[in-house]
Amino acid sequence: MSFGARPRAVLASLGTLGLVLTGAASPASAADGTPTTPTQLFNEYRHCSTDADRPSYRWARDGLVVEGIPGVTDPTGNPLVSVRYQAWPVTDPTRITTVSRDRVPLGFEAPATLPATALADGQSYAWQAQTVVGDAASDWSAPCYVTIDNTRPANAPTVTSPNYPPDVWNKGGEPVEFTLSAGGVDDVEGFEFAWQPDLPVIGTSIGAYGIPQPVDPYSDAKYFKRADALGGSATLSLVPPAGSGPKTLWVRSLDRAYNGSAITSYTFRVSSAMPTVTPAVPKPEFGEPTGFTLRPDPELHAKSPVVSYSVRTLSGQDDRTFEVAAEEDGTAVMELAMDGIYGVNLQVTSKSANGWISDAAWWGISYDTTPTVVSDAYPENGSGDGVGVPGTFTFTPKVNDVESYTYTFNNGDPEVTVPADADHTASIDWTPASAGWYDLTVYATTRSGIQLAPYDYYFTVN
Repeated sequence: MSFGARPRAVLASLGTLGLVLTGAASPASAADGTPTTPTQLFNEYRHCSTDADRPSYRWARDGLVVEGIPGVTDPTGNPLVSVRYQAWPVTDPTRITTVSRDRVPLGFEAPATLPATALADGQSYAWQAQTVVGDAASDWSAPCYVTIDNTRPANAPTVTSPNYPPDVWNKGGEPVEFTLSAGGVDDVEGFEFAWQPDLPVIGTSIGAYGIPQPVDPYSDAKYFKRADALGGSATLSLVPPAGSGPKTLWVRSLDRAYNGSAITSYTFRVSSAMPTVTPAVPKPEFGEPTGFTLRPDPELHAKSPVVSYSVRTLSGQDDRTFEVAAEEDGTAVMELAMDGIYGVNLQVTSKSANGWISDAAWWGISYDTTPTVVSDAYPENGSGDGVGVPGTFTFTPKVNDVESYTYTFNNGDPEVTVPADADHTASIDWTPASAGWYDLTVYATTRSGIQLAPYDYYFTVN
């Protein structure tokens, strides 16, 4: 449901209880006992206000849903009863509108809708409820007071920031201070904001027995902030999304009925600042555990100490993301196995004590873990000997700790695995059964079980 169309969403269906019936009453046989005043009163899925000086403000262009739970003393069986509602303008108690909800199970909310034609924008109303069983009726509930507000704020809010101006590149590292103002609209109660243009919809969940579960949206400080006074302003201190470049905060004003204004935005730019990633040796060997030192951007660390790093590994045997705690000076040391058969890449961001996440630093290294293949009888990319003439193929590793080699001819033949010699090489003898083009595919496996990159050796048999 679009916020601009209506500033609430009911997050659970009332099923058949959503039907509104007017005018009728339950038969006298619906229940034994005496009807009692309804409880759990709500208007438009928000708590009713019994304080005439502090009415609930609600949008009611499609009518106003009022509801309460009927009661009966000493009921027998599962009786169905009615709830009658009446409403009137606070300025004219003689103009009463009455609606009813019939055949309601005891213990369940009994919603009915006050028609929009009886509710004027800007007018305050009182309403009350009573339980009806046949010709018997309970006392009326205490009046609930509601003011109808079908008009959203006329102006979008204004947004300014003293420490991140919009027309320059700003060095990051500290939260962005924002001031949100109502734009001259005197009934703005607060503001909704987010780092994306699709702002959250204010909703009300429906609990057991159809009872609404309203929550004050301003209790969610991630997206909402109440103004310092009606029609006033609010200040925010926010850490923007990670990384450098343009950042945009999207904001709208909310009145007391949670009608939203047009959305405004504030865009500023953050310059790049990333940690450095330094291996203990310039070119770490494949398969070897290697130490790395992580150092923060000095300006970020000076504004708020770097307390940890998020490290993401790419192209390794077990890619993962993990956290590394920083020392007091912002540096950290970690050790990683260089086990990517084509290379290893690291993506590292720093996190400051105030929550700031830096740009990602990248470090990477490439490896060639394919074996070398040599044959005198059948040279690579050439032709040799002929059908029935045996040839020897020698496999030599480019990395350490190779335990075996696995090969196949023409990719369709079964794979064959041979152990490596003490010098980690291996040789095979092979005799071609027919002339033509051949593809010998070979890969090595290390003692730790890593299957290395395959190599394709092409040749022709005369």
